[in-house]
Amino acid sequence: DGDKNIFDQLEDILLQADLGLTTTQDVLDEVRTLRDDSTKLFTRDDLRSILRGKLIEILNVENEDENLTRAIRFAPEGELTILFVMGANGMGKTTTIGKLASRLRVEGEQKVMLAACDTFRAGAVDQLQMWAERAEVECFKPSEKLKSPSAVLYGALEVAKKENYDTLIVDTSGRLSNNEMLNQELLKMKRVIQKFMHTETDSDNKPIPNLDVPHEILLVIDAAQGRMALDSSKQWNDLLNLSGLVLTKLDGSAKGGSVVAVSRELGLPVKLAGVGEGIDDLRDFDPKSFVDGLLGIGEASGKQADEARRLEKRLVELRKARDERAKTKVMVSSVASPSAMDMMADMDGGNPFVEDDEIVPIT
Repeated sequence: DGDKNIFDQLEDILLQADLGLTTTQDVLDEVRTLRDDSTKLFTRDDLRSILRGKLIEILNVENEDENLTRAIRFAPEGELTILFVMGANGMGKTTTIGKLASRLRVEGEQKVMLAACDTFRAGAVDQLQMWAERAEVECFKPSEKLKSPSAVLYGALEVAKKENYDTLIVDTSGRLSNNEMLNQELLKMKRVIQKFMHTETDSDNKPIPNLDVPHEILLVIDAAQGRMALDSSKQWNDLLNLSGLVLTKLDGSAKGGSVVAVSRELGLPVKLAGVGEGIDDLRDFDPKSFVDGLLGIGEASGKQADEARRLEKRLVELRKARDERAKTKVMVSSVASPSAMDMMADMDGGNPFVEDDEIVPIT
């Protein structure tokens, strides 16, 4: 009963942290296997070490699939890279695009253009233009002739190709995942990119869509979004086949537990993390430091690295003890179980390999 009560409490804590049912079950299963047949009671640090280790493993999806990587995927040198960025309103999508453009220009020495394809929200184009100026990159905007998102996108693709840009980052309209009209517009935009970037034609000389583009379809998730993030992410992944996640607003009080649920359920890597309002506040996502922040590791002592190493070491010890108990259990089981010969003898009432008339009677 005590164990059941602890498991129930742990389950409630994990679900309240927006980690999702699957992730919660993964953690509980790990705790159970480490607890089985152990005569020692788990300490608070034991549970923290298990939770920390399991969450880091879940976020390291690239270890499970070599086709997945936390690094942004780029086209071969000399070719145009297209990054397609989407998400609901207020998630920090446009801000993320501006910060990413700045990083690519400064760190990657790239020639970058932004495509202002959010034509639905008032002020969206002006906001992207502002970020383009801060990042010191170009912004392709709607005009009298190019008003729809797909038309703006096509115009941006033409200019980017003609003027030898390295990367085109596409801003899309913020939307709810159940907005069918805007979702169909997203699909249309993806098709525009695939046709424009074609490398082959069919027998009628029509372009065969290039399924290798966009190079990234990134979904931006707000750290405070909560469990609704998973439902909307599933719908968008079904629609567009997402390639990665960007977690924003980690500088606030929100810890971003929902991104673990999305990453686990959809098998998607978290690629970038927004940690502030400054143009330099977009970092490569690091699972270890994220999980340590999520669990408050090092907050009390101010020695995050020391506490993290201690918990890592403790998890290794717990798993080693579990493996040793499992080996012992197998050995005891094999010694205790009757041999095949004994079982057959029991069934026949004697040794099956000795004829009755060969048995020497005891006199």
